[in-house]
Formats: sequence, C-alpha cells, structure tokens
Amino acid sequence: MTDVFTAIADPTRRAILDELAERNGQTLFEICARLTTRYGIGSSRQAISQHLDTLSAAGLVRFERSGRYKFHHADFGPLRAVVDRWPIPEEGP
Repeated sequence: MTDVFTAIADPTRRAILDELAERNGQTLFEICARLTTRYGIGSSRQAISQHLDTLSAAGLVRFERSGRYKFHHADFGPLRAVVDRWPIPEEGP
C-alpha cells in the first residue's frame, strides 16, 4: 500500500488519474496534451512517462499495446483496497 500512497502523493499523478478516469485508454501524447491544456502542466513526455511508470508500479495504471500505440487505462482497485482496509465509521445520532 505504500506504493499507492506514494503514487497519489504527487499532484501531477493525481491529474493523470483524473484524466484517465474521465477518458480511459489514452496514449502518452493525448495525456500530455490534456495535462497542458486543462491543468497548465507543461512537463515533458519523458517526465509524464515516468509518472505513468510510478502509477503502473502501484497498480493504478495498466496499459495495452496496439500496433505502435500504447493505451493507458486507470485501475482504481488499489484505492478501493485502501478504503476497504480503513472504512469510514458511521456517525451515530
């Protein structure tokens, strides 16, 4: 779980997850373009690729190749595991 917390600690990685939650199956080029236009994040493709590698290592992003393209998909299962491990207690009357 440490990897999950490390992965979501960075605001750029959270923005990447937000983008993939909104539109799954994006290429690196598409992710970079959307981060620049929507969030003003002007990181290089190499930097965004490293962020995607960190998210992938934490199990939050998976990818599939199709020809020359690599499509990235969000996987929120690891975040659900965190919520399931520490459920929010219900408030009493």
